[in-house]
Amino acid sequence: MPIIAGINYKDSGGSGQPIICLHGIGGNDSSFAAQYAELGSDFRVIAWNMSGYNGSTTLLDVTFENLSNSLIAFMNALDISSAHIIGQSIGGMLAQEIAILHPHRVRSLILIATSATFGGRDNSFKTRFLATRLAPLDAGKTMPELAEEFVPEITGSNTSQQVLKEAVAAMSAVPEATYRQIIKCLVTFNRRDDQHLLTMPVCLIAGEMDQNAPATSMQKMSEHIPHSQFHIVEKAGHLVNSEASDIVNAIIRNFLLDQG
Repeated sequence: MPIIAGINYKDSGGSGQPIICLHGIGGNDSSFAAQYAELGSDFRVIAWNMSGYNGSTTLLDVTFENLSNSLIAFMNALDISSAHIIGQSIGGMLAQEIAILHPHRVRSLILIATSATFGGRDNSFKTRFLATRLAPLDAGKTMPELAEEFVPEITGSNTSQQVLKEAVAAMSAVPEATYRQIIKCLVTFNRRDDQHLLTMPVCLIAGEMDQNAPATSMQKMSEHIPHSQFHIVEKAGHLVNSEASDIVNAIIRNFLLDQG
């Protein structure tokens, strides 16, 4: 895969409108393989690898603002003035950040298994979350060992063995230092009071069985976004776009076609 502006990415090379896909903490460009395969015939689908992932340059200071700047530099290098942005999990948080900071660069947003803020209104949940997520690594577990335990916990009841295998492989490949950086960045996200600033068309997709980004929370998000639609995918978990790719791809395609 090519590297540009420090970003390793996969590009369908299509002639249609550009779509940029932003993966979650345990993912990489392969997290959108199903969308790449289905939508690549009609759109230019680009799946990036976030800072430190799959050969992309590691930022010295991983913050949502710096990740946003990295994506804007990436778009500039590809001569993309604006794009549809698909973000899953922390990728959905980054998509919101970019849409708020650089609205003219975002044609529409597709937010998958994500939230408007991390955790509660005080720091206690964040502190517990960091301790829980990092404790296994502090105790000597490897990323592949962590992936084998973690991925089945966040997926739904109908997840195929192939999807599980691919998700475990993606998370296993995340460098431990990168994982630690991104986890610490994750807990800083808070755009709870800025949802009204997402003035472009927005499509929210939730998995019915997702405990990390509950469907009820995503539905509440949609109520604060001016031009939004909300979809829930039955029996799907946090990796809903991989677990139920046919359903999610149909939702995405219909949403994008509505944009003209």
